Amino acid sequence: MSEPGAPERGTVLFDETELVLEEELWADEGGGDHAGWSCVRTDPFPCPAAGCAFVAEFMTAAHLILVWEERDDPNLLRHAQRAKEVGRNPAIIEYRPEFGPSASYYAWEAAGRPVHGVRAR
Repeated sequence: MSEPGAPERGTVLFDETELVLEEELWADEGGGDHAGWSCVRTDPFPCPAAGCAFVAEFMTAAHLILVWEERDDPNLLRHAQRAKEVGRNPAIIEYRPEFGPSASYYAWEAAGRPVHGVRAR
């Protein structure tokens, strides 16, 4: 049993889900250069997918770093606040390509908010 108030591993819940085969995992097709956009760095946290060893250090979707064009975008601020609420120590920073592959938050939303191995409907 953990101490009261100690962070615990979370789970991802969806109203409906559709399993996606590995080769069908979503990728941002925009192909744009997101250098200079904003992202949310966090304390490391594991991918919630069973058997996946990926550890994220940014707000991600399908292992892509979510980026926003504007630092004060309301959705960026909402995601940073949620990360704070679950104890991930968020910081809004400028995205650099050496951090890893990225995806525009709004392209991710338009694609149905897919996550690792699962696409929300």
